[in-house]
Amino acid sequence: MEKMAGHIFWSKNEFDLIHVHDWLTCPVGISLKHTLNRKLILTMHSTEVGRSSGIHTPDSVTKDSIEWWGTYEASKIIAVSNSLRNEIINHFKLPLGKVVTIPNGVDFQRFQRYVDKKEVRNRFGINIWDKVIICIGRLTYQKGFQYVIYAMPKILESFPNTRLIIIGDGYYRNELERIAWETGVRDKVIFTGFVSDEDIVNILKSGDIMIVPSLYEPFGITALEGMASGIPVIVSNVGGLREIVKHEYDGIWVYPGNPDSIAWGVKRIFSDEDFTRYIVSNAFKKVKNIYDWNIIAIKTKEVYKTLLE
Repeated sequence: MEKMAGHIFWSKNEFDLIHVHDWLTCPVGISLKHTLNRKLILTMHSTEVGRSSGIHTPDSVTKDSIEWWGTYEASKIIAVSNSLRNEIINHFKLPLGKVVTIPNGVDFQRFQRYVDKKEVRNRFGINIWDKVIICIGRLTYQKGFQYVIYAMPKILESFPNTRLIIIGDGYYRNELERIAWETGVRDKVIFTGFVSDEDIVNILKSGDIMIVPSLYEPFGITALEGMASGIPVIVSNVGGLREIVKHEYDGIWVYPGNPDSIAWGVKRIFSDEDFTRYIVSNAFKKVKNIYDWNIIAIKTKEVYKTLLE
């Protein structure tokens, strides 16, 4: 990677800054900083101490050390949420002015197209009148999908025609399927595995609720995708999700790791159409006006300018 980046630099000789993301690219960024005498910017989307709930293994020690090295070498650090900014400053003992917050974004226009809801649902054996809950992400413990499955029996008591679609794959899939069998809702839960970006839009726009039940989430870009798709969003009251969503204004907060709270949020939306329209409208405007990638790019450009002055 270093050789390739160096080759590109010497052949073009047009680079003023080096911008890397997360621990995996830190070593090459640091090397290029010193080799090419350019300033380094580091964007952090999470920390190892947060992802692993502490530093408990040699692997975590290595990643945490590389993250520290990156924060030391970088002239400016971009955190994707205020909660992550505070986490970075406190964990790595950094000066406040070194870390700025610029959120992630979405390609808003990608979600603004017609989708044949009936055709999409037919592919999964779901009726047009069924209630559809959607979860998207890597299938890991930290994403909290198990708690949505545990909430399903309570949801089905009030809305028996509810289906849950879980999009994504990961090491935790077998455990999630086991939980679905154990709780008696396996016939109500659909695991899609990997899905293309285009089909994610199709499924989102064919759903009724999106839930982001993460136990740790420095940002939560999938919540923005749900909001841009025009469906109500329920999120755990943690990290960056708490910053994206304002409770009962453009979405709903629920307690992390709490099936009862998740079931309450789902019932709140399914039972009140006026409220649902209200939060969906507010969420749609927020994504368009704050989180579109074009807006995020302008904010990033301003950081570049401060380092080049």
